[in-house]
Amino acid sequence: MDANADGITGVDGRSIGMTTDSPAARLQALFEGHRLTPTQRRIAHSMVRRAADVPFLSSVELAELAGVSQPSVTRFAVALGFDGYPALRKHLREVTPAEQTAGSASYNEYQQAVEAEIENLKHLAEVLADPRPVARAGRLLASSRPLIVLGLRAAASQAYGFGYFAAKVHPDVRLLHEGGTMLHDRIDAAVHAGATALLCFALPRHPREVVDSLAYAKAAGLTVVTVADSAFAPVAKVSDLLLPAAVGTGLAFDTACAPMLLGRVLLEAMCDDLPDAQARLEEFDARAAARGLFVE
Repeated sequence: MDANADGITGVDGRSIGMTTDSPAARLQALFEGHRLTPTQRRIAHSMVRRAADVPFLSSVELAELAGVSQPSVTRFAVALGFDGYPALRKHLREVTPAEQTAGSASYNEYQQAVEAEIENLKHLAEVLADPRPVARAGRLLASSRPLIVLGLRAAASQAYGFGYFAAKVHPDVRLLHEGGTMLHDRIDAAVHAGATALLCFALPRHPREVVDSLAYAKAAGLTVVTVADSAFAPVAKVSDLLLPAAVGTGLAFDTACAPMLLGRVLLEAMCDDLPDAQARLEEFDARAAARGLFVE
């Protein structure tokens, strides 16, 4: 496996995919090959999300960012092979130089949020330079009859949007966007009907119910494809194929432009493996025109 790979994780949580030179990619390359504890994965996750800022954070600031103790940050640095956090930060400053666009210092908080999303989209474009993981996901989703789409809380809108469009080309899409005691029952029903794959959208803060449901789905024999905010998200360990797309954290509530776009890319890949997708779309358009469904 390429130690500089970035982008996709399998069941072991390690990344597979393309080589990039972005700050987030360099961080993920640094974490490759290390068996991290849940707390250390949380620190790694936080570092990837704030890749440009991390080289300039103190151990206390990083601990606050990740929601862990300061000694946990020190142990994390040692687990990566450094003498302590100062040595890790020195290394990060050497391999992840500060990048600041002209005029960025004068941006207000709303502009900064937009700029951060632009960077997230650029990183997604780098990841998609290797189309094989998305193409594989498209094949898995296209062949599952029915197809289960799961997304709870913050990710519910992503799942709903995917499900809305997928239903135009896929013969049987089952949307799970509300939690509760019947969630596993609905997974069971889909499996009994012939489902072979589940697509999950998982965004922070990650509900425990999502992790539990993915573990249940895997135990039921489903292949789990997950769109998550990071390769180090808690859902990585219960996903067969994880496609990361970062969220913006500059506003009071996270922004999810990259996960939404990745969902549309998955739709395109799925359509490529559904031979009657175009015919279904044309049939829908004809019915919509006959009903006067849309304002021209």
